[in-house]
Formats: sequence, C-alpha cells, structure tokens
Amino acid sequence: MRIDRLIVTLVLVTANAAAHPMGNFSISHYAGIHVQAKTVELEYIIDMAEIPTFQEMQQGDVHTQSYLTGESAALARNLSLSVDSRALVLKPISQNAIYPAGAGNLPTMKMGFVYRAVLPQSCRAGCDLTWNDANFEDRAGWKEIVIAGSKDVHVEGGGFARDRSARLTDYPTDLVNSPPQNTSAKIRFTVDAPVSRIVQPPAPQLSAVPPAPQPAPVDLKPNAQATPRNAFTELVAHRQISLGFALFAALIAAGLGALHALEPGHGKTIVAAYLVGSRGTARHALYLGVIVTISHTAGVYLLGAVTLYAQKYIVPDRLYPFLSVLSGILIAGMGCSILLKRLAGDDFQHDHGPDGHSHGFVADSAARLGKSRFMILGVTGGMVPCPAALVVLLSAAALHRVGFGLFLIAAFSVGLAVVLIGMGLVAVYAGRLLKVAEGTLVRFWMPAASATMITIAGCAIAVQGLMSAGILHS
Repeated sequence: MRIDRLIVTLVLVTANAAAHPMGNFSISHYAGIHVQAKTVELEYIIDMAEIPTFQEMQQGDVHTQSYLTGESAALARNLSLSVDSRALVLKPISQNAIYPAGAGNLPTMKMGFVYRAVLPQSCRAGCDLTWNDANFEDRAGWKEIVIAGSKDVHVEGGGFARDRSARLTDYPTDLVNSPPQNTSAKIRFTVDAPVSRIVQPPAPQLSAVPPAPQPAPVDLKPNAQATPRNAFTELVAHRQISLGFALFAALIAAGLGALHALEPGHGKTIVAAYLVGSRGTARHALYLGVIVTISHTAGVYLLGAVTLYAQKYIVPDRLYPFLSVLSGILIAGMGCSILLKRLAGDDFQHDHGPDGHSHGFVADSAARLGKSRFMILGVTGGMVPCPAALVVLLSAAALHRVGFGLFLIAAFSVGLAVVLIGMGLVAVYAGRLLKVAEGTLVRFWMPAASATMITIAGCAIAVQGLMSAGILHS
C-alpha cells in the first residue's frame, strides 16, 4: 500500500471501525433446530471474530478436517437436547468451515456442524423439547435459536420461529448493540398421525440397496456486511517498512489516536471537572496527559500478553467490564474524598480578622492537587485499551513485526494524550475566567459541585461495568 493510498484510507475511515459486526472479541452462536416425525436435526454455527480466531490458531492448525472433527465432538459435549426430560444423543453428520478476512490481516472463522438425534417415542399427543447451549458462555456475541417443524410436525409457541441473522450472515444493524442472548429454549411439539393407506408389498430386490448418500457440507457464507477498512490495522500489514514509512505511519497512528480520544470515554468530562473545580494549571493538564499515555499503552501491552500467553486462564474480553468497574470505584472514591474535604473546609479559609472578612483557599493549586489524585485520574482515563490497538498488536505478532506494532500503539496513545491535554488546557483556562467572580458561589460551591459530579460519574461507570459483566441486570 502506497503512502497516498494510506492518506485516502485515513480520510475515509475512523479509528474505531470494527471488522466484525459484533466486535473483534465476539463469538456468535446459531442453533437451527428442525423437528421431524422421527428425528431432530440441529444446524449449529459458530462465528468467531479476529481475536478468538487468533487464539484458536495459537493452539493448532484450524484449517484441517481433524481440527473440525475435534471441535464437532468438543462443542457437542456442551450442547443439551432432550425430549420429555430424556437426553438425546447428537450424532455429527456434516461439518464445514470458512475463514473470511478480518481487520489487520487477521482472519475470522465461521464453523458449521449438523447433528442428528433420534426421537425416543411417538409425540402424537405432544412432547416437550428442551435445548441448552453452554459453549463459550463467558464470551460476548450474537446468540440465536431458531426452531421449526417439518410438514407433519406442529411446533407450539416459544418465539423461536424467526431467523433474524440469516444464519449469522446478515446481522441486523439495529440489534448489534443489543444482540439476542438466547442459549436455552423449551417448546412443545406434536406429530400428525399418518394417513392410512393400502401398502403394496415391495418388489423383490435383485441387488443390494445402495448406501445412503453422504450429506453435503454445511453451506456457510461470509457476513453480508463488508469488512470495514481500518487505517490503524492496515498500517501493520504494509509490505515494506522503511524509516520514512515508519515515521509517516506513526503520524497516522497518532492522528487516529486523537480521533479515538474524541469518542465517549477516557474520563474527559471527569478530568475537566476536576481541573476546573480544583483550580488546576497547565502543568497539571500536561501531567494528566502523560499518565494517560503510559496507562493506555501499558493496558494494550498487558491485554496482548494475556491474549497470547494466558488465554486458558483469563478471557480477555471479560477484563473490559471489570476494568470499568475498577475505574468507576476509583473515580467515585476520589470524588467522595474531595467532596468531604470541601464540606469539612480543609481546603477553605473563612477568616474574620482585623483586616476584614475574606474567603479563599489556604494553599495554592499545586499543593492542593495531590500526586495520588493525578495517578487515579490518569490511570482511569487510559486503563481500558482500545480494541483496535489490540488487533494491531496481534496482527503484528502474526506477521512477526512485534516491534513495529508496539511502536504504532505508542504513537496511537500519544495522539490520544494530546487531545486529552488540549481538553485539559481548555478546562484550566475556562476555570481561570471564573476567577473574576467573587464570593462563595465560585470559591466553595463550584468545587463541591465538581466533586459531586465526579462521584456520580464514577458510580455510573462502575454500574455500567457490572451490567456488562452480567452481575447487575436492568
């Protein structure tokens, strides 16, 4: 890719474009259950985005039939299909896999399996069918169940008749942010009685009956949504890396980091409120930006190490909600601490002396803004890494360009920090403009209101993280 094409790419895409519709960490499920008179047929599809596909590739060659056979048996062990509380044995009869291209030269993987189970009895009076999918329970993704009957089977209720994703090929854009999470179902079905008829005896066979044909492989298709072009992840896949290209790539990565900083998150509002309420200086805004850069870069490196070396023990995408919870708790705790000190008057002077009546802060701003508060604000602003940055790191590892990947991530974090520093400076100088106003409204109640807002924001971040982790439910 030439530099002029990179410029066009930078203009046309944003830094947060995800190659997979459900996100780079997602593993989506589709269970298509077809109830027939004597058997039940299950079409089971797994759609893995870039990062879980990369993790599977670390374990072995995913392109072989032996891998698919092993996955067919492993997945079936966590699938439960029963009729009237009697477990059915799922026999694999077909399998297939495709590997559509994803972000940063990383592939995705879509696997399809067909299982068949024999019904234990006649269900003319009605039977209860129960389904449960326990595969990848801790991974985010689209989880859909579709249940249908053949022409002589009537399925009652359950709300599972509609296929909303076209077998994980066309995710509805209005549901991507709130995808279905159906992993279990229970329906009732009945089998119509066969029409009685006179059956003629079969003609004598002159030769052996030919064996039944093998079922065709599962028909799998790539996602209908085209893979978005992401300038950040495309950089690492460039064929030739010269010094000039590396410097230009760092410029692009920094620009994309700046765009990423403009999105919701990274504590911009909290930082601004803190700097205004505590009468911060330009130096304080610079310190915060530096800490955010170090925190964000370290977070990406740490999550990359977890993905590469500790995936058996820690699921990377499950760290995101808990990082949010930790961030929210730290922010709320700091906000409460500031608010209590303001209300107790530790930083506020009320003096009736011979020279008259005065209100003011006892110490200067540099003394009031402690190092611990800077660390908390900076770390919480950068501790949740950008998924695109993680994709770049994994792509660099796959291409044996780890050094270049680390360099791009550092440049990305610098761009993010520059925007945060700029916003901090705006907050600092906006706060100075308020110095022209006198009285307790500005000198006491504004810091108290700022601390209150920080506390509320921290609580909101923690609650959102708990909801994302599935601990709290709305």
